[in-house]
Amino acid sequence: MTQDRPVLGILLMLGFCILAPLGDAMAKLLGETLPLGVLVTVRFAVQSVILIPLIALTGRAWRMQGRVLRLTVARTGLHIVGITAMFSALQYLPLADAVAIAFVMPFIMLLLGKYVLGEQVGPRRVIACIVGFTGTLLVIQPSFAQVGLPALLPLIVAVVFALFMLVTRQIAKETDPVGLQAVSGVMATAFLLPLLIFGSQTGVTELALVIPPAEGLWLLLGIGILGTVAHLLMTWSLRYAPSATLAPMQYLEIPVATLIGWLIFRDLPNGIAALGIVITMAAGLYVILHERANARSGPTETPV
Repeated sequence: MTQDRPVLGILLMLGFCILAPLGDAMAKLLGETLPLGVLVTVRFAVQSVILIPLIALTGRAWRMQGRVLRLTVARTGLHIVGITAMFSALQYLPLADAVAIAFVMPFIMLLLGKYVLGEQVGPRRVIACIVGFTGTLLVIQPSFAQVGLPALLPLIVAVVFALFMLVTRQIAKETDPVGLQAVSGVMATAFLLPLLIFGSQTGVTELALVIPPAEGLWLLLGIGILGTVAHLLMTWSLRYAPSATLAPMQYLEIPVATLIGWLIFRDLPNGIAALGIVITMAAGLYVILHERANARSGPTETPV
């Protein structure tokens, strides 16, 4: 079992926050010309191609059984759904808006921790959840007015990845991160490839098997590489720090996504959305400060 090292866990999560929006930006660019199914399948296929040789060369553990195998299958399914929902949302929403809406996730994790895992979550953190969700609604409102129901896709991303992180935390200390990601990549690719073949035969547009042009191949490769490295960093971070501590740190992904969205797409949140982002981030920062206060005062503190 790996001992918790919160500072290292936070640094690894910060790396995830930088790389993940870059991969999302590439997916947004390619989503204009390639079917969604191709983007998601290649994302996981590249992950497999990168990590399987690494396992062979380093002799890392990858075999799983029993509880760990079952949770890995569930984790892979959640990962597929979350990536698919996010890539789909990016075709309708600005990058910063899509990422910001998805950041109701840490609040969902706190509530899941309270009602599913039985963790102590006091009234102040519950209020922070409500405030953060209010901010998220402000981000959704202008996007919903423009594109309708697709503006809610990042909420699906938030719920799915909250569950994904909780499952990952359950097995992170019992598995090698590289082995876990490699097995997940193989599982996802084995599931998605038949869907692409089926889609090509039945004429389902989003599942059509399309070969991209040469320049698109480089972006596809970039999506796979960035996604693989980013989620390795996230998995490693969960080996060293609790998910409730790490989840709020991901709020740094919002300003990174805003900067990337402006540089590549010239997109910036409008006034209402910007206000919502500020409120959501403020609520998240409150949770961070509260976690630090709890860590300093020890487990005997009354939850607030």
